Amino acid sequence: MNSEIRYTGLFAAAFSPMQEDGSLNLTQIPHIVDYLIEAGISGLYICGATGEGPSLSSEERRAVAEAYIKATAGRLTTIVQIGHNSLAEVRDLASHAESIGADAISVMPPLCYKFNSVKTLIDCLAHISDAAPTMPLFYYHIPSLTGMSFDMVEFLREGGRRIPHLAGIKYTHSALEEYQTCLQIENQRFSVLFGRDEMLLAALAVGAKGAIGTTYNLAGPLYRKVLVAFERADLDEARQYHSLAVEMIRICLRYGGLPAFKAVMKLIGLDCGPNRLPLETLALNEVESLKKNLDDIGFFEWALPEKQPAD
Repeated sequence: MNSEIRYTGLFAAAFSPMQEDGSLNLTQIPHIVDYLIEAGISGLYICGATGEGPSLSSEERRAVAEAYIKATAGRLTTIVQIGHNSLAEVRDLASHAESIGADAISVMPPLCYKFNSVKTLIDCLAHISDAAPTMPLFYYHIPSLTGMSFDMVEFLREGGRRIPHLAGIKYTHSALEEYQTCLQIENQRFSVLFGRDEMLLAALAVGAKGAIGTTYNLAGPLYRKVLVAFERADLDEARQYHSLAVEMIRICLRYGGLPAFKAVMKLIGLDCGPNRLPLETLALNEVESLKKNLDDIGFFEWALPEKQPAD
């Protein structure tokens, strides 16, 4: 199965918006979706690390997935992350994603009982895939979070024989030589969506066609300019735009990463609320300092969709 045609462009790793009391704020989701479409985003990655999926109950994850898929109304490709420590829960979430019309599912490995063999990984994914037999499945490769780093080339070659609907990998790792090899396996059979925003330009250089990232929520138009400049082989311009993205990310990382990214959503008019513990939520003075730092690099001029002139 060559899924490259469908899984191209920029996929925003969707936030799960919350009320101040920590409950879900699903009413914000249609506004987020409309904004991302205006910003040139191609798809959504729902209930991943950015969406605090591991901190949500299965019931909450189903609610978030339903709200996003309803709001997209087929306008964006949707991938629902269903990883859980319980494979029984993962199978239920897989069946649910299939029933609500998600385009694909993605699986992060269990975070408690770690294992060290590609065979075990494939066994787990095959068991999950059986619960949603029509759904394309992506493995979520993020060693920095899971503590498990398998050979993804071996995984695709072996997994492709065991899992009929294996679509590819969400590849959130910096080993570009492995990433490049994954892209070429079996005449580019698999979609290998790159997951390190700060390395997007390097990934494009080795053949990336699609990417999933947190900061595509914040600066989709800027990243679109990177793509367009790269496609017309204007590497100087692509580097210029990409350097702005890197500076934005470096600033946000100084404020804790994900809590800062969520705070920026509010600064651009899409309040996604607080984070859930164990993630902290930025204090007001921290948000003000973050805003100033972003102002200093012109973020609010170059990161947002251009306003269209009135007719």
